[in-house]
Amino acid sequence: MGFHRRPAQSGLDRSTRVTVLSAAAATAAAALAAAPAGAAPQDKPSDTRAKVDRLYEQAEQATESYNKADERADKLRAQVARAKDSVARGQERINRMRGALGSLAGAQYRAGGIDPSLALMLSSDPDGYLERASVLDRVSARQAGELADLQWAQRTLAQQRAEAGRKLAELEKSRTTVARHKRTVEHKLAKARKLLNSLPDEERDAYDRSSRSGGRDGLPELGGAPASSRAAAAIAAARSAIGKPYVWGANGPSGFDCSGLMQWSYAQAGVGLPRTSQAQRYAGRQVSLSEAQPGDLVAYRDDASHIGMYMGNGQVVHAPYPGAPVRYDPVGMMPVSSVTRI
Repeated sequence: MGFHRRPAQSGLDRSTRVTVLSAAAATAAAALAAAPAGAAPQDKPSDTRAKVDRLYEQAEQATESYNKADERADKLRAQVARAKDSVARGQERINRMRGALGSLAGAQYRAGGIDPSLALMLSSDPDGYLERASVLDRVSARQAGELADLQWAQRTLAQQRAEAGRKLAELEKSRTTVARHKRTVEHKLAKARKLLNSLPDEERDAYDRSSRSGGRDGLPELGGAPASSRAAAAIAAARSAIGKPYVWGANGPSGFDCSGLMQWSYAQAGVGLPRTSQAQRYAGRQVSLSEAQPGDLVAYRDDASHIGMYMGNGQVVHAPYPGAPVRYDPVGMMPVSSVTRI
């Protein structure tokens, strides 16, 4: 996902999603607290633009944490659904097993009384029965086996219920974490917009013009052959997104952040990529920048908090930052940290 400014040379229905963030991500999020509050009266326009760029970079890092939480939420929600399903099936099995034992008890009662062993089987303490079963010479091997199965099923069900409870508790806790990341991003973006609005009209217009370099007409030719057939399909998808708006936390099809654009583009080629740019950099084989081919992913900054797709001729397609649509930019627009071939 990307909020960056090119140098001169990713309701709250999402808040229901879960996250278990790494310590590194939490530390990064905490570091976002310090940012310029506004343009000082003595600031030159260039100083204000630099503050805006820093705010966009900080918002980009916070958005990566939000996207990581979002991705984790999908996985945990699926785990919770599976845990609930296991609990339901386990309870059904126990009901059937107890029903079978109950039928056996009924047959014995009609034949002249319930076997003491069966009375114990149907008690609320099957564990206690097993401890005493060895002294009951009338307990058949079959009856003991049925009770052992019931005991195992009850223990398994208790474990499944405990696991489902842990997952649900984690989901509840994560709601506040996801909301906090969302507030951080929105706060940084609001500050950036306030600073931009403080610029003289001509300076603000110049900044905005630099954010509209992309367009759907006159797309440049690819510089070389795609790295693979799936890369070719992803390239076609990324080029079709030129001009679409940057929307933080979005992965298409009508808006994108930087990692969302990469994930969506490769999804059109049938390839599943992770949600964040930090994870995408390890989704394939890393090559040097001099070996880059169209379709390779180019990650930026040491923390890989921004990512684009190489198109050849020294150009990438990426989603830059709010107000800047998906566009072409030079591959060297920021320090490159890695190039990944999918």
